[in-house]
Amino acid sequence: MQPLWGIDLGGTKIEGVILDNPESAEVIARLRIPTEAEKGYGHIVSRVHHLVGLLRKASGLGPEKIGVGGPGIPDPDTQLMKNCNTTVLNGQPLHKNLEETLGVPVTLANDANCFAVSETRLGVVRKLAPEARTVFGVIMGTGVGGGLVIDGKVWEGRHGIAGEWGHNFLDESGGPCYCGKVGCVETVLSGPALEKYYAGLSGQQFRMPQIVERHQSGIDPAASATVERLLHFFGKGIAGVINLLDPDVIVLGGGLGNIELLYSEGGAAARPFVFNNSLKTKFLKPALGDSAGVFGAALLVG
Repeated sequence: MQPLWGIDLGGTKIEGVILDNPESAEVIARLRIPTEAEKGYGHIVSRVHHLVGLLRKASGLGPEKIGVGGPGIPDPDTQLMKNCNTTVLNGQPLHKNLEETLGVPVTLANDANCFAVSETRLGVVRKLAPEARTVFGVIMGTGVGGGLVIDGKVWEGRHGIAGEWGHNFLDESGGPCYCGKVGCVETVLSGPALEKYYAGLSGQQFRMPQIVERHQSGIDPAASATVERLLHFFGKGIAGVINLLDPDVIVLGGGLGNIELLYSEGGAAARPFVFNNSLKTKFLKPALGDSAGVFGAALLVG
């Protein structure tokens, strides 16, 4: 069995890994370099090529194919990138250019899909819910996104946007979203959105971990209101996903995925909005940490 090569293309860093096989997290080589996105699209492509060269040198191996995870997704019809927060990638034929530059077949997926597939096949789902067939991987941090895995494989959908619950409508109080819509899940449940809400109530600036601590201490009504907003709208937003997909497992990643209240109270917050008389969906904390993205990229080809 050939080793699996994966690249995680981020806005500030590009990470590469070679995994021994698709059944374990045994690493043959793993390296990261700065993306230097400010130098333009062509430079980003050259940086991926450079990283693959470093991995070749470190391992003495060469890839037969490479999985690449990153921001956004190629449009299935035009194959041009879209929905990238590294905006210089939007409108570019990244898949074609990577294959031309690297000289091997490339499978390209967004980072949320890579997170979901890695936690399914190597991470917490494998450990705690190996019977699960449908897994929804949530990213809640600076933005809100998601990825869908069915029977161990990424499901991208007709437009390549399967799992993008962050741009479902949730509540007008979230205000305008960068995508051009109003009240998206991301405008309500992202870390910056919740911190802005807290600042509007209190006149103070705190990050979400501090806001949660202040809520739990019982000394800050604005913090409690912010956490109540998080739980209520998380429940409402994720219930829409459950009603549509009915996943066996939801894995909560991103910075907000570290908030324990989402595991102890998130399901209860979703229950009133779910079209069923009970809620048995498992809400699990990811196990792979910052390895999830690059491991998931490698699993795209294995």
